[in-house]
Amino acid sequence: MRRAATILAAVAAMALTACGNEEAEPTPAACLAGAQAYLAALDANPTEATLEGGVPISDCFTADQQPGDLSRVGSAVIEAATQLSAEARRDPNGPAAAELTSLVESVEQGTGDTAGIHTELVRRLEAAAQGSG
Repeated sequence: MRRAATILAAVAAMALTACGNEEAEPTPAACLAGAQAYLAALDANPTEATLEGGVPISDCFTADQQPGDLSRVGSAVIEAATQLSAEARRDPNGPAAAELTSLVESVEQGTGDTAGIHTELVRRLEAAAQGSG
């Protein structure tokens, strides 16, 4: 009985160790390029919303995203949204409104299954899109 308990404890410890060693899904490099990369992608094709290398903006958000990557991606999309929002207010019939909508939708799609780690980012993005961020 004691041997079975020891084996069970060893298996449990190995399972926990294996879980801890899983690498986080990396943020695609294109997502870390800054606001200008997002603006250029949306300007080129707002309906596709893909960054360099064909990376969809929605793929820039992972459930286990590293804090530094989350900060860089978040800053970039909020800066892009702020610029697009200002452009859309100046020219409501211009392309910026559609680009802004595409950006917000892409971020919301990408953060939908990330266990809430992007909730504050989405809130700030929506505020920036409305011109109050």
